[in-house]
Amino acid sequence: MTVSALHPHRKVPNRVALLSIHTSPLDQPGTGDAGGMNVYVLETAKQLAHAGVEVEVFTRATRSNHESVVEIAPGILVRHVTAGPFEGLRKEDLPGQLCAVTSGVLRAEASRPEGWFDLIHSHYWLSGQVGWLASERWGVPLVHTMHTMAKVKNADLALGDKPEPQGRVIGEEQVVEAATRLIANTRDEARQLIDLYDANPAHVDVVHPGVDLSLFSPGSQVSSRARFGVNPDALLLLFVGRIQPLKAPDVLLRAAAEMVRTHPELRSRLLVVIAGGPSGSGLDRPTSLVDLAHELGITDLVRFEPPTDRATLADWFRAADLTVVPSYSESFGLVAIESQACGTPVVAAAVGGLRTAIANHESGVLIDSHNPVDYAAVMCSLLQDRNQLKKLQVGSRKHAENFGWQVTARGLLDSYSLAISDYAMRTTSVAL
Repeated sequence: MTVSALHPHRKVPNRVALLSIHTSPLDQPGTGDAGGMNVYVLETAKQLAHAGVEVEVFTRATRSNHESVVEIAPGILVRHVTAGPFEGLRKEDLPGQLCAVTSGVLRAEASRPEGWFDLIHSHYWLSGQVGWLASERWGVPLVHTMHTMAKVKNADLALGDKPEPQGRVIGEEQVVEAATRLIANTRDEARQLIDLYDANPAHVDVVHPGVDLSLFSPGSQVSSRARFGVNPDALLLLFVGRIQPLKAPDVLLRAAAEMVRTHPELRSRLLVVIAGGPSGSGLDRPTSLVDLAHELGITDLVRFEPPTDRATLADWFRAADLTVVPSYSESFGLVAIESQACGTPVVAAAVGGLRTAIANHESGVLIDSHNPVDYAAVMCSLLQDRNQLKKLQVGSRKHAENFGWQVTARGLLDSYSLAISDYAMRTTSVAL
């Protein structure tokens, strides 16, 4: 079902435990395991707190200097759970620490009065495993958001990428079965949960992620370029995200090489900016994109930027002519929405949530392939047709305005209310 507005007769939780075990909402998106999910957890926590819900985010401590509890805003606490070594533990190794994480979560709740939390919302399958046990121990409903799914990722692997292990597949199946309700980012994801994981259709809610429409907003391209020392006349193609095969930044580099091969006149103006850091299987070859740019003979056209704060990121979007998202899999694609909110069209792969995040030929262009030649043709066409590019710029902001975080929060609250009702009915029937 699509969740849209909170029904007044349904119970709204007073306190919610958000589980984001493998990555903290305080981490910088764009490197390591930090990405769109971090933004999602932080922004929805803010909106829930604004609606009067007390939020406590549980995450694994990854630095010894982390304070055990951090108040990031009124009504929002981030609790760092000590489990395993602080640093050097990759996400793939975390299943071995879930027992320790669960112990820390349960211990924190035990220090509160009985019945402190009304509901648990877990993010990603590792958190779902912890939430499953906490839900049973605390006697409260579990709401779960996958964000990414192993079966979906394994169905369309990038060249050189590693398939997700069977242990993750089994873990996801267990969480789907244990959750009171599941939140899907898009209708496509809802269908995947139902078709691939045998989720009960009546227990799947569609709630789109959002964007901060005040921070990510149109502005002066000239001013933004001046901030970064970019030529006002440049043709700037932007990639934002973690550097790993799944995100396919290599497709953009190969497309750029094709563009200057077929249109040599572009070489004096074309600039490709890659903003992000190595992550996942990309850590195995952290210099792969630098090496590829050299191999393609376009080192002079490529600029690498480290992950940055949100305000600086918004300026990069404003500076760009096009943002490119050639991912092999995306549950939604927050980068695409953030770019469009700044008035910058997106050229992206027609996969997963990107088909929802982008209005094809209205706010950007979706490409049903990962062939660099196809990307080069589309980008050359747009850069040479300024009228069409202007049309997409206007359409970008208009489309993004449908995805404010306030709308997301209303959907979450409605799903939470349904979960509380479902859980009460289920426990009552079991008691009878």
